Amino acid sequence: MEIILGSQSPRRRELMAGLDLPFTAITIDADEHYPADLKGGDIPYYISRAKARAYEAQLKDGQLLITADTIVWLEGRMLGKPKDEAEAVAMLQALRNKTHQVYTAVTFARKGQDLVTIVDETDVTFGDLTDEEIAHYVQKYRPLDKAGAYGVQEWIGYVACTEMRGSYFNVMGFPVHQVYKVLKQML
Repeated sequence: MEIILGSQSPRRRELMAGLDLPFTAITIDADEHYPADLKGGDIPYYISRAKARAYEAQLKDGQLLITADTIVWLEGRMLGKPKDEAEAVAMLQALRNKTHQVYTAVTFARKGQDLVTIVDETDVTFGDLTDEEIAHYVQKYRPLDKAGAYGVQEWIGYVACTEMRGSYFNVMGFPVHQVYKVLKQML
């Protein structure tokens, strides 16, 4: 079976490559708006499936498409990708000294078959960060392409992540242990 990773994320591509399975990576343009009443893991579930549906008609027999979406959930609200540096700073200020959830949904699509979607959750606790540390991170690492305005594998993860319950790779945006389990069943 030919595996297609529908993601432009360099982190997802790196993590998928770590499974030692051949795959092709493509970019999928999909509407990432979701119904306002969705909460927590239901948001990336919806978006991940929308990404799969945007490419589904192009799938051929013998191909398996994998799409994913990740959000940060803090105190009842979703933190997606910040639109600018000011929003990134505000997100990180909101995350300091608190525990938040990271949800990643991964959808598997094959021609003529129902979509299969898994959702993984990780609780992440950030310690104290000064405004100066937050400004340093945002200016140096430019986390505008990351949910919640941070990459746990970067400097901020080294200095601010004080506790984690769940998958580290889920926080990076791709719960590879779960993906591998599903792939073993499908391939």
